[in-house]
Amino acid sequence: MISFTPNDEQQLIVETVRRYARERVRPAAHDADESGTTPPEIVATGWELGLLPSALPEAYGGFGDDHSALTGALAAEELGYGDLAMSMYLLAPNLFGIPLLHCGTEEQKKKWLPRLTDADFVPATAALIEPRWDWSPHALSTTAERAQNNYVLNGHKAFVPLAADAQAMLVYAREGGATQAFIVEKGTAGVTILEREKNMGLRALPTYEVKLEDARVPRDARLGGDAGCQIDLLLNYSRVALASLAVGVARGAFDYARDYAKQRETFGRPIAQYQSIAFMLAEMAIEIDAARLMAWEAAWVLDQGKDATQQAALAKQYADEAALFVADRAVQVLGGHGYIREHPVERWLRDCRGFASFLGMAMI
Repeated sequence: MISFTPNDEQQLIVETVRRYARERVRPAAHDADESGTTPPEIVATGWELGLLPSALPEAYGGFGDDHSALTGALAAEELGYGDLAMSMYLLAPNLFGIPLLHCGTEEQKKKWLPRLTDADFVPATAALIEPRWDWSPHALSTTAERAQNNYVLNGHKAFVPLAADAQAMLVYAREGGATQAFIVEKGTAGVTILEREKNMGLRALPTYEVKLEDARVPRDARLGGDAGCQIDLLLNYSRVALASLAVGVARGAFDYARDYAKQRETFGRPIAQYQSIAFMLAEMAIEIDAARLMAWEAAWVLDQGKDATQQAALAKQYADEAALFVADRAVQVLGGHGYIREHPVERWLRDCRGFASFLGMAMI
């Protein structure tokens, strides 16, 4: 049975991340969006929270026991409340580390996971999304072919966070009709990082298109070795992460709209007292709670070691739509002010519009 009470460790993580999101991330979000950069001090402070090292066993340099998707979901919601772009920047190394933890060979874990526990932020990432309207993680155009002791990668990726600075990235490709992942180190011949993408939202998160033209990686770069990776499992960790981030953004938009409605007066009373506004706020709160519970359920099923594909897919689908609904209603509550960039609701609306396209860009 699912418990709705976080344990002591989870509660401590929630309180710590919430304080970081409120005191450090949120105040910097507007300027980060305008400048298109995430302040290094924000990343450094966030990395000190140890969210990824706490998910890794001591044998690989971490200080965690069992990796918990539910704990990650609780933290991701608080990060999303602060700012989506900076949260996904901070979580980018998870895109590399979590798949290694669950699917990597012992040699791969020993080589790479300790590097993700350094005191300083370690840029690492993954490339899953492809720049075509009908792309599917189970039918990728990017290919991997065996050539003696190497794999040759060819393809085109998009929405790759931190690609220009990443020390290593996981590239997902089709091999023999199945999706596999390959560790590609920085400087690999045949890998070209194109210009930074100009996105509607996530302006503080640098994302890039990546071209692979006969890029050769050694045979032992295949995630999981001969066994390969469990793509559905990894997708579910991404879905839960994105659903939780969406809940956090939506919660932030709701709080801002609610507080505005209590303070903004027309005809001598706060607009929150008007039925149309009150009902709108009530619907927003309902959607947030529903999306949160679905994300928690999917995370809990993952932690039980069961197939969570249905729960994770439903949670992400619902959270995608709920976040967009809440952000749009927040703009409406603010009226004309909602369209002005000095208020954050327009940024949240831009960010939430992209959740349907973010599969594989976050992981917990």
